Amino acid sequence: MKKLIPIVAVSLLSVTFLGASYAADDIQEKQKELIEKQQEVKETKQELKQEVKKEANEQVKAVNESMQQVSRASKIIGTAVKDTYGDNLGDIKELVLNPESGQVVYAVVSYGGALGLGDKLFAVPWKALHWAADKENYVLNIDKGTLKKAPGFDKAHWPDSASKWDQQREEIEQFYRVNP
Repeated sequence: MKKLIPIVAVSLLSVTFLGASYAADDIQEKQKELIEKQQEVKETKQELKQEVKKEANEQVKAVNESMQQVSRASKIIGTAVKDTYGDNLGDIKELVLNPESGQVVYAVVSYGGALGLGDKLFAVPWKALHWAADKENYVLNIDKGTLKKAPGFDKAHWPDSASKWDQQREEIEQFYRVNP
């Protein structure tokens, strides 16, 4: 019996160490699985982000195409822009086109001043404007106070090159909370 106790003790210790060793291996395997799943989630997020961006671009393109099919620039220029409560925010003075795609990128909205003097011009992303239900004006989902804080320019200092428009583009899109 005395000989049996050391054998049992050694056996129990061996089982304990083996169990710990298997547990460590199991933990490492679980960590690898977790890392793989995290990578899969990252890839899936990236794919979803690209899909959402693609869908948004398609929607904007469809809206632009629809508006361009039914509206002439001469009919759009001069059209009033109002906020969601019907308060006047100004009127459309110009349309800015992307020369590569031919799509309307911005509507230049004039606000403020008196009798055309002192007006401030705002390049409003085309996709931020929506036809009013009665199709008499465009609606911009911001109020006058917010519009006054928008990035803008005066009549004498238009962005006159693609690089200057590009410089303003990110700021404008963030301000109006639209995706490029």
